[in-house]
Amino acid sequence: MSTKLGRGDKAPVFELPGDQAKPCKLKSYAGKKLVLYFYPKDDTSGCTKEAIDFSALREEFDKIETAILGISPDSPVTHGKFKTKHKLNLDLASDETKAVLEAYGVWTEKSMYGRKYMGVERTTFLIGKNGKIAEIWSKVKVPGHAEAVLAAARALG
Repeated sequence: MSTKLGRGDKAPVFELPGDQAKPCKLKSYAGKKLVLYFYPKDDTSGCTKEAIDFSALREEFDKIETAILGISPDSPVTHGKFKTKHKLNLDLASDETKAVLEAYGVWTEKSMYGRKYMGVERTTFLIGKNGKIAEIWSKVKVPGHAEAVLAAARALG
């Protein structure tokens, strides 16, 4: 069952396999801000656009000591191919068990054409240097989203 997180909550700890055969751990980002974005599937139109947008702003995020990590249920191999195909310069982590998706409350019941199924609700968390959630964007609409997250990360200081 998914948990509903809010601003000010401690970010749930995680360790997941990354796209480059290295683990992605929350504690690796200690002392930095972290944009943690959850997306449904590699190489689909919305997910590709979102990844490209975050990747394009990577240098701006770096200037304000903010890391970017995308998480989906896809495998590390799929993530690697996705990154190579679209020349992405950000880290991707694989949550095939969906444990982290559930901990962050983004593995939810969805509906399409009257059929109900479980899936990832596109959601972004901005985690402060203190390890607490500073901002949450739920049911993200991709156009302009990366820019809005960058502005929030700048404002967080």
